[in-house]
Amino acid sequence: MMDHARDLASVRDATKRLLTAAAELHNARAPEPSRLPGWTRGHILAHLARNADALVNVLQGRPMYASGAARDADIERDAPRPLDVQLADVRESADRFQDVAAVFVDWSRTVELRNGVTDQAARVPFRRWIEVELHHVDLGIGYELEDLPEEFTQREIDFLAARFRGHPDVPGLLIKQDDGSMIPSGAVESVSAQQLAGGYEPPLPALTVSGQRAELLGWLAGRRDGSALHVEGGTLPSLPPL
Repeated sequence: MMDHARDLASVRDATKRLLTAAAELHNARAPEPSRLPGWTRGHILAHLARNADALVNVLQGRPMYASGAARDADIERDAPRPLDVQLADVRESADRFQDVAAVFVDWSRTVELRNGVTDQAARVPFRRWIEVELHHVDLGIGYELEDLPEEFTQREIDFLAARFRGHPDVPGLLIKQDDGSMIPSGAVESVSAQQLAGGYEPPLPALTVSGQRAELLGWLAGRRDGSALHVEGGTLPSLPPL
């Protein structure tokens, strides 16, 4: 079950970490390339600000973005701004999101995100946490996947594995973490931790991918190529874009 209040606190902490780290940059470094192809650090900061406002729209029952083109245009418009303006925008938009979430009531409600995707409102804070943590890594300023909070890394691996489960372009595979726990993905049925603890052994697919959590997350989230992972039963599949 989603704990939206706890996730909102985690979002607040993650935002503070990002703003503190980004404040050490100089203006000249904001236009430098980020780790995301085609995006500068300014693009990432602009996206984070506009994403916070977009999630306010979601919680208040409006479309997340006016359109995909409008979303992209807003990021392009805001990306070249001076660093102090960027950071103020990220901070103020993050505060707006927290303020709206603080008075939101119906967390069980189904909300609509981009491209027709729907989810429970209670998961919106976690989705914002994903944006802040992964894009902090994408800035390329010393924060790595290995630095992510352990709880976040585990939950994001679970979230992405579930997202790809049943996808027609993802083969049935089992994700095995370095602690021995297994997460079904692709076409494999979900197996609970309780079942595994009770001795149940799921029917294994032909393909098993194993490795450290940071490497698994990097591969699932499109941040690493998976070369550090161990694959049994075939070759590492290419995952569709998120």
